[in-house]
Amino acid sequence: MLWLHLFVTWNNHRCSPEKNYISMHRITKIAPLEIERESFRIIEEEFAEQTGLKQEDFDPSRFAVIQRVIHATGDFSFAHLIRFHPEAVEAGLAAVRSGKNILTDVNMAAAGISRSFLEPYGGSVICKVADPEIEDIAKKQGRTRSQTAIEVGMQENVGIVAIGNAPTALITVMILIEEGRIKPDLVIGVPVGFVNASESKEILAEKDYPYIYCDGRKGGTPVSVAIINALLRLA
Repeated sequence: MLWLHLFVTWNNHRCSPEKNYISMHRITKIAPLEIERESFRIIEEEFAEQTGLKQEDFDPSRFAVIQRVIHATGDFSFAHLIRFHPEAVEAGLAAVRSGKNILTDVNMAAAGISRSFLEPYGGSVICKVADPEIEDIAKKQGRTRSQTAIEVGMQENVGIVAIGNAPTALITVMILIEEGRIKPDLVIGVPVGFVNASESKEILAEKDYPYIYCDGRKGGTPVSVAIINALLRLA
């Protein structure tokens, strides 16, 4: 039990008020439930200075999406990077309200979506990428698991497909739509990376169906989750 004694002694020393004061005196004292509200207030307060843009120049629903992405990433540059199809927000809200499902490319995204806002409408969050049968199918077809998971998952009454990790998944979505095999209400394409990430989003920008994407190499699962959660709150 020597290790336990040493840990307790070290922890008590580390957490004593006298020792903590020097390192903690700059930390804002705030109730846990108020942290998000204060964060959003700060974003609104700093938005013009950080971006050179004005909040009132944005449609309120689009600003709500951008604000939540900034909150999730700490990166004001997304105010310049997020792009919306003219019908994107309305299409996403209609999909949520009609009880359709949301398909994601990775389980991390599925875990981050606020199901409590979605499930009252009857929808679910779907991610197939870790299913054992997906790996088997992918190996047989010589494709990535992300591609296979998207193709299989799209069969389950999907209204919104959100891609934040794998460009191959976004490319698969666009191919399936072009072939007339699927017709989601909204495609969220924000894959991050250096290989085919920006290129796949450039292709999405050319489509005439509703989309939300971000320019360039930036993006990622936190961005896709933030966009979904913003739409769920707007719904």
